[in-house]
Amino acid sequence: MRPNIIFIMSDDHAARAISAYGAGLNRTPNLDRLAREGMRHDAVYVTNSICTPSRAAILTGTYNHVNCVTTLHTEIDNRLPNVAKNLRRGGYRTGIFGKWHMGEGPAHNPTGFDDWAVVPGQGDYWDPKFIFPEGKRRIPGYATDIITDLSLNFIEESGDQPFFLMCHHKAPHRNFEPHPKYTHLWAGEDIPLPETFNDDYSNRAAAAAAAKMRIRSDMNYEDLGLVTPPGPASKVGPLMLDFIPWMRKVPDLQPGETITVICAETGENFTFADPQKFAEFKYQRYMKRYLRTVQSIDENVGRLLDYLDEKGLAENTIVIYTSDQGFFLGEHGWFDKRFMYEESLQMPFLTRYPAAIKPGSTSKDIACNVDFAPTFLDYAGLPIPSYMQGRSMRPVLESRTPGDWEQLTYHRYWMHNDNIHEAWAHYGVRDERYKLIYWYNDDLGQLGARPNGAPPEWELFDCEKDPHELTNVAGDPAYASVFRHMLAKLDAKMAEIGDMPEHDSASVLRELAT
Repeated sequence: MRPNIIFIMSDDHAARAISAYGAGLNRTPNLDRLAREGMRHDAVYVTNSICTPSRAAILTGTYNHVNCVTTLHTEIDNRLPNVAKNLRRGGYRTGIFGKWHMGEGPAHNPTGFDDWAVVPGQGDYWDPKFIFPEGKRRIPGYATDIITDLSLNFIEESGDQPFFLMCHHKAPHRNFEPHPKYTHLWAGEDIPLPETFNDDYSNRAAAAAAAKMRIRSDMNYEDLGLVTPPGPASKVGPLMLDFIPWMRKVPDLQPGETITVICAETGENFTFADPQKFAEFKYQRYMKRYLRTVQSIDENVGRLLDYLDEKGLAENTIVIYTSDQGFFLGEHGWFDKRFMYEESLQMPFLTRYPAAIKPGSTSKDIACNVDFAPTFLDYAGLPIPSYMQGRSMRPVLESRTPGDWEQLTYHRYWMHNDNIHEAWAHYGVRDERYKLIYWYNDDLGQLGARPNGAPPEWELFDCEKDPHELTNVAGDPAYASVFRHMLAKLDAKMAEIGDMPEHDSASVLRELAT
């Protein structure tokens, strides 16, 4: 009997914001149930840490230079093969509900699905509009609840046919809007500040300092649930984007200045004259709104699991929970993602399948979101087509990792110097200990990328000795042999998947030898 497959994916949910991962930030009992009754995977990585390309990699089982979805402004060609089409042809009933974010209209809407309803773009938290095969309409309520309702209805209508369900939550993507039932959480307590919150970005490539992802200076009023005041940029903060005149960043308080901000929900005034205390106030506002938004995801995962129990489907259903990438929760003073640094690179990955996955198991075998589609097909008993570039994670999830499992992941961010976060283009590889990153810093004509003339740089991190990635050792003679070894791994991986390098290894090695 072939298993049902439920793939639950949130947006920007950091592994540290799931209590099963042990960070102690929040409690997610339903997500923890997946880990307790199945596997918590600790080394699943995204191949491009940004929404649209990650989703394309998951759906197609290919890297972004192959599926051509490289930035937020590139849209999927829905004529291409994808895993839903393979499963549907193989006898599965297929459905997707929630966030799609790979384009809209006849050339980009979901294909390969028997039933679907997706939000336009990022979607709305309240009374969201959905695109259905027959057109658009709004559904009253809270997005996380509604997406779960649609998913449960799909399961109910599937009858005895095996099903493949992609339940794609919009949450907890900014601007973070928790359900009112959770606004009491953390009301009287502070969330611990990450030890790297006040990072000065020394000993790193220039891209780290250039990024506009700092909690102290780059979050907008809406992110923090504050009233956006009228006035000039010099007083109330700069525009986030020139063409959105109502969205401003909360300014970074300078020594000698005073600022008063107003809570949009209660009208309470907060006045600050200390720049550090104001930065930490922003962190607390950000984290509490983010974690409260996560709580509805946990609640609705519980609804799905309870439904499977009630209908007698739990034993023969694979349930996977992940996020489209990681997210910075104040580490290095940042929010957002995009970078190959660990908090952004790691995807949470929890899975349960009573027939084959050992309860309470964990894994550190390196996997990538390109591996998801082959995994679905493997469990469905269907052939993995030659166009897919990933490898089935099934033996890893069943705690029988083969000896030839490649303990390496490849990441490439294409959207150089984007107009919001100014994150620079890079690629690299991570193995079980080391991470090599090449900041090639070129827009390459990609949609949404912008040239800025930044020179290329290399970074090498010893993730065992330097888990916070604070010291670039690419130029350290003591790591010269490691650099050469990781460069060889990078070259081999790019050749294997057919991606075109922007570096010349021969020149790099000659320079290393001098």
